[in-house]
Parts: sequence; structure tokens; C-alpha cells
Amino acid sequence: MPSNSLHIHLDNVSKKFATEWIFKNVNLQITPGDKLVILGGNGSGKSTLLQIISGYVLPNSGTVTYNINNTKVDAEELKNHLSIATPYLELVEDYTLAEIIEHCAAYKPFINGLNTAEIIEISGLSHAKNKYIKNYSSGMKQRVRLTLAVLAYCPLLLLDEPVSNLDKAAIDWFKSLIGKYAMHKTIVVCSNSIKEEFEFCTRELDVSTFK
Repeated sequence: MPSNSLHIHLDNVSKKFATEWIFKNVNLQITPGDKLVILGGNGSGKSTLLQIISGYVLPNSGTVTYNINNTKVDAEELKNHLSIATPYLELVEDYTLAEIIEHCAAYKPFINGLNTAEIIEISGLSHAKNKYIKNYSSGMKQRVRLTLAVLAYCPLLLLDEPVSNLDKAAIDWFKSLIGKYAMHKTIVVCSNSIKEEFEFCTRELDVSTFK
């Protein structure tokens, strides 16, 4: 897997919306293989912190640095080394499941050389493989997001409230997916303290302590 020596360092990172500070002076190091959960209630800033870690959102103050094999990586390059699944991540809804898998494969390969048929089987959505994504339920769409993110061939996996819209059977599927295909990765999870989302994590950060 490429870039499996990715280190991320947040130094006094703060973020505000308008005049309100969402969090202040977050110091955090994420090292290869870490399993970190960011805890906090709705509106606590945990999703914003995850987006800062991803390089998609910039902090108002402080710095985020990325290093691979002791070489600094620009935030713009980081997208090549991470995958992400969030409930608000839009899917191309005029694609079928096979088409969206092939679309993603054109930009980033999947682990273990998995082909489209194998990925569909792993997703548990074989029965709907010929439907357009726009006709999927919210839970099925979340399965698609998780499948694409977890199986992507990259070392950093970012998950924001991953069991959103999942029923019990799908939550069990998610936990099995992580156990089989992602435990070698660095994983950062945002959660409202739903244990099923992060029971594999070994570190936690409560964003509400950085107000």
C-alpha cells in the first residue's frame, strides 16, 4: 500500500465560524496505524476537525503538516493518500453501482486488486447492482460510501458517523468490513459516542475540551 508512513501533526489548530470559535488550540499527532475516534455532540466541531485533518478545510490559526518518509507533503497531494466516507458526501446518483465503482477506480485503485464484481459482493448490494444510485435508500447509499472508502488503496481512512442510516444488520456488516479490510490502515472516526462506530479505536479525542 502506498505511503504507509504518513504522519499528521496538528499544532495549535483553531477554527471559528463568523465570530464563534468552534475549537481552539488542538494539538494532535496521528501516526501510521493509529485508530483514533473524535468524540462530540452535534455542532461540537468534530466534522470540521476531520475536514481539517483531510486538508479540505483550513484552520483559522495553527498548522497541519503531513510527512511521508520524513518528506513534507502538501495538503493538495493528501487526497492521493486518503479515502473518506461521510453522510453528507454526495454520490453520482445517475450511475449504477458498477458504474460508480469503475468511476472511482479510474482515480484510485482498490485494495487486493479487487474487481467490480468482487466489490459489489462485498458491499452486500448485489440485489441492487443494476439500479441507479438515486433509487437507493439512505442506508444503501451509506453502504456505497463505506464500501468505496474502506476498500480504496490508500493508507488513511476518514469516517464521519459511519453507521448513520444503517440498521443492525448493516452495522454488523460495517464492523466486519473494517475488521477484514481496514485494520492495517490509519483510521480516524467522528462519532456521537455510538460505540459500534469506533469499538476498534485505541485512542480518543473529545473535541468539546478545546472550547
